[in-house]
Amino acid sequence: MTSNAPGLPIARGASVLRHQQIAFLAMAGFFVVAPLAIYPVFLMKVMCFALFACAFNLLIGYVGLLSFGHAMFFGMAGYATAHSAKVWGFTPELAILFGTASACALGVVTGLLAIRRQGIYFAMITLALAQMVFFFCLQAPFTGGEDGIQAVPRGKLFGLIDLTNVWAMYALVFAIFIGGFLLIYRIVHSPFGQVLKAIRENETRAVSLGYHVDRYKLLAFVLSATLAGLAGGTKSLVFQLASLTDVHWTMSGEVVLMTLVGGLGTIFGPVVGAAVIITMQNYLAQLGAWVTVVQGVIFVVCVLAFRRGIIGEIGHAIRKPL
Repeated sequence: MTSNAPGLPIARGASVLRHQQIAFLAMAGFFVVAPLAIYPVFLMKVMCFALFACAFNLLIGYVGLLSFGHAMFFGMAGYATAHSAKVWGFTPELAILFGTASACALGVVTGLLAIRRQGIYFAMITLALAQMVFFFCLQAPFTGGEDGIQAVPRGKLFGLIDLTNVWAMYALVFAIFIGGFLLIYRIVHSPFGQVLKAIRENETRAVSLGYHVDRYKLLAFVLSATLAGLAGGTKSLVFQLASLTDVHWTMSGEVVLMTLVGGLGTIFGPVVGAAVIITMQNYLAQLGAWVTVVQGVIFVVCVLAFRRGIIGEIGHAIRKPL
């Protein structure tokens, strides 16, 4: 028994990796075949919000920082992408890159202002900064005010692939989603990700071990903002629209709900949570404002009965983190 003991963690790690690989293949396979039966634009919306939720989960799930202002990165990148594509004539790949870079720059600025705060103070500062961005988008002459930026041209990817074709657009969104998801997976399982988890569990101990905690938190914040911007920029091309809805504080609340429903601190949880919430919004749209009430009920139920979220509960049941 003693001679086999050192191999147990390795065997368990291999088993967890195998389960995660199976889950990834199932997720990717679903999005490959689903357009044959489900409206592709709906699936593209799910993938955009799934990436947004995964980006948010990187911050709250693995660093323990609750941001109430992540919509500013999602929405601002959408505006930057839409404006650069429609007004400046950027190609779609450059427009998305510009939108993502804008979110990254905004993440650096807001991160430097907020990252030294903790708990409710961090959450309130991010909310205040997000509201400033919202009113900027409302008043700025190039954002279109309450009308937003409409009729955003999708253009041709690399000057070759016409993105007005729904299948070409779907392939691009799928590639961006999978690429972003794999990047987050790599970050979480890297030495950098292990330090983030250490900070989440015991920040004081991480400091005593010699880690510059604020630098790690700032980098995680900027990475999360950048990936949220990537999702927002992609969404603006999918729907050919950038609007105030995407930068409103309620959008920040929705991504919190998606993450909690799917499973906080899990790899696949935000994807499932986003799919559940977007599907619910789609099928309950006829209820109007009551959709918000239903979302509130779901939030309360998750907090009280399913604190690990859907994927968290499944992972706990099979004893394999997903």
